Amino acid sequence: MKKDEVPQDGDNLHHGTFKQLFYAVDQQGDYTTATSIGWEPENVALSQAWDEVEQRVADTKSKVEAGALSPVAYYMERTLLDLPLLALKAGKFQWQVKRHMKPQVFKGLSDKMIDRYAEIFGIPAQALRSGELLPFKRPA
Repeated sequence: MKKDEVPQDGDNLHHGTFKQLFYAVDQQGDYTTATSIGWEPENVALSQAWDEVEQRVADTKSKVEAGALSPVAYYMERTLLDLPLLALKAGKFQWQVKRHMKPQVFKGLSDKMIDRYAEIFGIPAQALRSGELLPFKRPA
């Protein structure tokens, strides 16, 4: 791509908060760097990915509200963690974290474990203890 053809689509998800670095060909035919504030295919792909994340969070929230899962499952989705990473951060085996996603097991967790999860999820421990499901917000 030529340097003057680097896309500059300002209608992007990061609202101009950063620019991306691309390699382009200058007028002499040499590779050089050029910045871009975004381009349409990237914006479409990112929007679709965030739609998928929002749907997964909403589905998990419904299961928590129905009593099928504990708040640990909701906050894992909300913070974009997966089971292996959450287990690593919590210092537990995956099967233990999976058990903590069962409402009856969650109710018996120690204050120390609740505090650890709250720290990982970046929420107040009281919100996790009470089962309050703080809203998910797509990053700006």
